[in-house]
Amino acid sequence: MNTTDTATATTLRDRARAIVERDSVHYAILGVIIFNAITLGMSTSQTLRAEIGGVLTMIDRAVLTFFVIELTLKFYAYGLRFFTNAWNVFDLVVVGLGLLPSSSGLSALRGLRVIRAMRLLSVIPQMRAVVQALLDALPGMGAVIIMISIVFYVFGVMATLMYGAAFDPWFGTLGRSLYSLFQIMTLESWSMGIVRPVMERFPMAWLFFVPFIVITAFSVLNLFIGLLVNTMQSAVEEEAEAEFEQLRDLVRTETDQVDAHVLELHAELKALRAELAELKGPRS
Repeated sequence: MNTTDTATATTLRDRARAIVERDSVHYAILGVIIFNAITLGMSTSQTLRAEIGGVLTMIDRAVLTFFVIELTLKFYAYGLRFFTNAWNVFDLVVVGLGLLPSSSGLSALRGLRVIRAMRLLSVIPQMRAVVQALLDALPGMGAVIIMISIVFYVFGVMATLMYGAAFDPWFGTLGRSLYSLFQIMTLESWSMGIVRPVMERFPMAWLFFVPFIVITAFSVLNLFIGLLVNTMQSAVEEEAEAEFEQLRDLVRTETDQVDAHVLELHAELKALRAELAELKGPRS
């Protein structure tokens, strides 16, 4: 490829990038994503499928074609940098699943295109802050999950040894004990469904279940909430600090420009004074 062809390709790629990055195109894509999510929801209704099933199928194919054209244009505009954006990779996977043939056993995965509606999270600043806070809280949540896993394991072994023989459906094995303890942690039918029947056979069983509920249902939940609140507060403070730094840089730039203009005016005044001095010299 010669220099002219390379310059032409670069120009076309720049134009494609400019089109892709337009706000109008961005909002049009989001509108199609929302429209596709609505039509996919309508396709779950047997009544609507019986009345306008053909129309919904045509709309689904048209939207899928639109998504393919969008991704093709983005890939041409950005080249290999297309894969550096996580949302682009996400869209590529979802649209690829949508291209699976209807006769395939994986055709149900085509409905995953509705997940593209989650791209709305990247548009609303407040939602971006929430998502960022969740991502930032994952390391701390990991530590809490490890802690609660240890608690579950210890109480699960104890429950299996103490109550497994008498209540095999709930505590007969370690797996059943862990599931029953998870149900107790969620406070779903924990008293009348599990604990009171166990207490009829073992009156002191409350000494085992009540501390477990206090440790898991209340303490751990508060730990999760505290982590999310602290992380979100830190994210808000970082965003405010970034905005302040941006504003300070803008003020510094404006000040530098004003200083440059003042220096130029000062130089012009010096030049004018010199010219006036030269003009006054011969007359004198």
